[in-house]
Amino acid sequence: MKILFATSNPHKVEEVAAILSPHGITVQSLSDLDVVPPEPVEDSDTFEGNARLKAVGYAAATGMRCLADDSGLEVDALDGDPGVHSARFAGAKGDRSARDAANNAKLMGLINDVPENNRTARFVCAMCLSDPCGTIVAETRGTFEGVITTEPRGKNGFGYDPLLYLPDRDCTSAELSSEEKNARSHRGAAVRSIAAKLF
Repeated sequence: MKILFATSNPHKVEEVAAILSPHGITVQSLSDLDVVPPEPVEDSDTFEGNARLKAVGYAAATGMRCLADDSGLEVDALDGDPGVHSARFAGAKGDRSARDAANNAKLMGLINDVPENNRTARFVCAMCLSDPCGTIVAETRGTFEGVITTEPRGKNGFGYDPLLYLPDRDCTSAELSSEEKNARSHRGAAVRSIAAKLF
C-alpha cells in the first residue's frame, strides 16, 4: 500500500515511515510529488478539524490515499495555548529552525513565572486518513504528557521538543533517541492507532 503523508517536514516523515513501513506501507511526502497542490486552508479551531481538511483536500487533489496530521503543544497554564497555533505561535518568518527558536522563546517568556507544579503540558497529534473520493478511512488522536522545563535541553527532535520535560525519564523529548520518541510520542501513538484500524 502506498499513501501520501501531507507534510514536507522530514522529521515527521521519518517518524511515520518507521512505524508504517513494517506493515508494508510506503510513505510518500509532499516533497516527493512532481507538482505540489495548493495547501488547504487550516481554519478549524481543533487539531482534528485541521487534519481532516488537509487529508481530504490533498487526497482529492492528488488522487492518492492521504494521511494528514495536525499537531501542537497544549500548556495548561496558558489555557491550552499555543494549541492549533503552535507552528506559528510567535509569528516569525524564516526557516523552520528560526521559527522554532522564536516559538520556544515566546513560550518561555509567557510561562517564566509559572511554578513548576503548574507547568503541565502535552503534545497532541490528530491524524486523518482519507481516500481520494473524500471517504474518511480512519481518524485517531495521540498525546504525549510532560512538563514545560525552565530551559531548553537536548538536540534531537524539533519544535518544542527541548521544552517538554518527562519526569519519569528525567529528560526532555529532545533528549530521547528517535526510537525512544517513536515508542511514546503523540505522533507515534496516533500512527500506531491508524495502523491498528487498517490491519
